[in-house]
Amino acid sequence: MWDFWIDRGGTFTDIVARDPEGRLATAKLLSENPEQYEDAALAGIRRFLDLAPGAAISAARVASVKMGTTVATNALLERKGEPTLLVITRGLADQLRLGYQARPDLFARHIVLPEMLYSSVIEADERVRADGTVETPLDDAALAGDLARARADGLTACAIVFVHGYRHRAHEAQAGALARAAGFTQVSVSHEVSPLMKMVSRGDTTVVDAYLSPILRRYVDRVAAAFDGPMTGKLMFMQSSGGLTDAGLFRGKDAILSGPAGGVVGAARVSAIAGQDKIIGFDMGGTSTDVCHYAGAFERVMHSRTAGVRITAPMMNIHTVAAGGGSILSLRDGRLQVGPESAGADPGPASYGRGGPLAVTDANLITGRLRPEFFPAIFGPNADQPLDPAPARAQFTAMAAETGMSVEALAEGFLRIANENMANAIKTISVQRGHEIGGHCLTVFGGAGAQHACAIADTLGMQRCLIHPFASLLSAYGMGLADIRAARVQALETELTAEARMQAAVAIERLSGTVHDEVAAQGVDDPRIRLEMVLHLKVKGTDTALPIAFAPLAEMRTAFDAAHTARFGFHPGETPLVIEAVEVEAIGAATDIAEPAQPVAARPETALETALTAPVWVEGGWEEARFVRRSAMRPGDRLTGPAVLVEDHTAILIAPGWQAAITEHDHVMLTRIEARAEERALGTAADPVRLEVFNNLFMSIAEQMGAVLENTAASVTIKERLDFSCAVFDAEGDLIANAPHMPVHLGSMGASVKTVIAQNPGMGPGDAYMLNAPYNGGTHLPDITVVAPVWDAAGTE
Repeated sequence: MWDFWIDRGGTFTDIVARDPEGRLATAKLLSENPEQYEDAALAGIRRFLDLAPGAAISAARVASVKMGTTVATNALLERKGEPTLLVITRGLADQLRLGYQARPDLFARHIVLPEMLYSSVIEADERVRADGTVETPLDDAALAGDLARARADGLTACAIVFVHGYRHRAHEAQAGALARAAGFTQVSVSHEVSPLMKMVSRGDTTVVDAYLSPILRRYVDRVAAAFDGPMTGKLMFMQSSGGLTDAGLFRGKDAILSGPAGGVVGAARVSAIAGQDKIIGFDMGGTSTDVCHYAGAFERVMHSRTAGVRITAPMMNIHTVAAGGGSILSLRDGRLQVGPESAGADPGPASYGRGGPLAVTDANLITGRLRPEFFPAIFGPNADQPLDPAPARAQFTAMAAETGMSVEALAEGFLRIANENMANAIKTISVQRGHEIGGHCLTVFGGAGAQHACAIADTLGMQRCLIHPFASLLSAYGMGLADIRAARVQALETELTAEARMQAAVAIERLSGTVHDEVAAQGVDDPRIRLEMVLHLKVKGTDTALPIAFAPLAEMRTAFDAAHTARFGFHPGETPLVIEAVEVEAIGAATDIAEPAQPVAARPETALETALTAPVWVEGGWEEARFVRRSAMRPGDRLTGPAVLVEDHTAILIAPGWQAAITEHDHVMLTRIEARAEERALGTAADPVRLEVFNNLFMSIAEQMGAVLENTAASVTIKERLDFSCAVFDAEGDLIANAPHMPVHLGSMGASVKTVIAQNPGMGPGDAYMLNAPYNGGTHLPDITVVAPVWDAAGTE
């Protein structure tokens, strides 16, 4: 029987198919092509099975269909979900709109708030105190009448969120029964969707679930209806947490990162096959770049924000930056800018010949990394036409005249800025979280990533890059490599003691049975199911919890201390710990996809067939480079840069000082074989490339300072109201870069720095100064300014 692993993206749908003999084949289709087919995933399956368009698909011929989809994400971004009603405790109708009073763009003078997902609100007469005391019983009759009227008005989805409902659940359960009786086809109740503290994030998550689940249900039903038999246990979808679940259990709150999560799983699995257990996943597409960190376990976050909506549910920790092959290049105020706008697929970059703007793809073309003659091979046999360098060169020439740079130097400068932006995104999920990544492997995927791999690795001090044969379809491949997973979380909010540990053990036992049965019901045998039990622990008085494996008290304390030190940079001391929540996950073992080792036979590089020799602009000048087709290489072959490996869906730039080797598993492993040359000394002329690079670096430093301060703070004012500012100043106390923090501090912070410089002529490495004097740069007495001089290794300021 056939297996199909599918990533239904916003632009393309990628399919990896395994035939009954175990052979793998791939396909890439436009996700929206109504003239050709109704659904890209089903069209791809029919093509592999040699079925006519619209023909029923025999369920007997299919072993599994595992999918990731952006259906829910697109509906959230475009606000095209189900008409939704919010039922909330009386007096709190605007609670979710008010949120935490955090401005989405702190420095914007005109704030445009995201549109709320719910269309109408019912305030239910009910109130339960934090200790469970019923202050106001639920008025069933009044709520039933209000629900009937809302249903008559056309609302079909209902989200129910009551104060303290995560723990005291009777009123929410009662209201849920009334909503179903009133005819609501989708009822999401907060204690079932997100049983955790914090009403705003719990409420937002419940509304998201109600808003998106019907959209998902209709898509799932449409896919299932294409088969002529039952697909229970065969049709599965990827959740944001990185685990597969049966189509019947797929919910809106778990679908936001459905596609990208497959990429993380794929990157982790193929890296393990290659012997790399610590990686940075780097997925560069046309519009954006997704990055992730993996070191033996998938990193997840419980709290995230997507399209202006707070979501509290396990999600892969994926950071996205607006830098892709289609990111627009521009010159603004003497600075070179990359993105965030994208040229998209139509008109696309200038070299597409459709009147589009300059984009990163054009910079790769002008510098020789991409060649027009290989364009159809890279972008598929149905490409409209090869890349046309003329429109791109004309626009670069006009911009180069303004900067005084050559066209090629300008294009390379843009590429360097794009690389710095992407490297800063990687720092957000690695360095900011306490990971030293010098010894990690950069696992590269996405259509554009391979052209930037060596430069990104050099920027981060990494020595290895891995590129899988399915790199451009790795999210789809990851669907086939993923485990079946089910998870449950329960809030505790109690100090960690022997008694509290027993309380947690009771909750774990109950949750374990639930998740085990859910995975077993999807056809996974008991020997293939394992349980992971975690306590989310935090220092008392803070609200940043760390996941720690359930164990004896002393072991959990030791593990927490180590995790806290790695994450925040200091030991938490003997402060009491609090169990925020318990979490249990059942994991059904992944499909065994063999990538058998092949014989390795080294050939001299001169024996490799060269498709083309052409100049490539690297490191400030032209160098002759070999273009070699990936299909001409076999395990054991090596190719030293500068060179380009041309694959079916991408082109791999091998920079000078790097070497590509084909491994026994037919992967491409890029390795730096020569020490990187030191940067040349800076001149006094204003260089627009370096200006933007250093601007981004200094801004990144200020932002990372803020991230550490927020994570380590015990004060609600700092941690939740974000009432702080971080900035970088020069030796005279003048501002260089400030992060988008609270602006009131920034106007006087420079005076604080100048005061410290003036009053402390004998500063040395390791010194730090605090002041709060309003006459010396402080805003008012409760605001404390900390000034720390920066010194190089030689002790020079």
